Amino acid sequence: MNKPNNKSKDQTFLKTGRSNLFIGGIIVFVIACSPFLFYAYESFPSDKSTWETSLFTISTSYASVAHLAWYFLSKAIPLGLFLIWFFTCKHWWHWIILVPIAMYAFQLWGIINESNDLDELEIYYIIPLMLVVVPAVYLIRAKIFSKVRGTDLKSFEKELMEQKSTWGQIKDLFR
Repeated sequence: MNKPNNKSKDQTFLKTGRSNLFIGGIIVFVIACSPFLFYAYESFPSDKSTWETSLFTISTSYASVAHLAWYFLSKAIPLGLFLIWFFTCKHWWHWIILVPIAMYAFQLWGIINESNDLDELEIYYIIPLMLVVVPAVYLIRAKIFSKVRGTDLKSFEKELMEQKSTWGQIKDLFR
């Protein structure tokens, strides 16, 4: 039996496979180092609110530069991990991860601007995002389950228009 010559196809696969392996290795390394990156705030000076080096100067209104680093890293590390999860997730529901990404992004923005109301106002900015993302993800879920169950969307829309009690609506969420 003669095997067709697919060397160019095999070489292309090897190149993309190696690059995917390299990128995956970097992602794994970043995730594995995230606890160490989180505790990097302990290396910042904890007794002064201005830190001067030959390369830069950090001045903050927080009690110390270590406090600023702790606030910053406690938001930046989960934000980075959520971004990795969002960009590497292949599930249909991965769009809902945008909600905690937006929450951490707004909190991080508040820390960078050194606003006093760190965790109070971002909900007002996240609600419009949630009003778009949550129904869209639920609609995607409904379409997928209608295909799996074999029901058509007309009956699904008819079922949505029915008046139900609160308990009936809760039961429908878990069926």
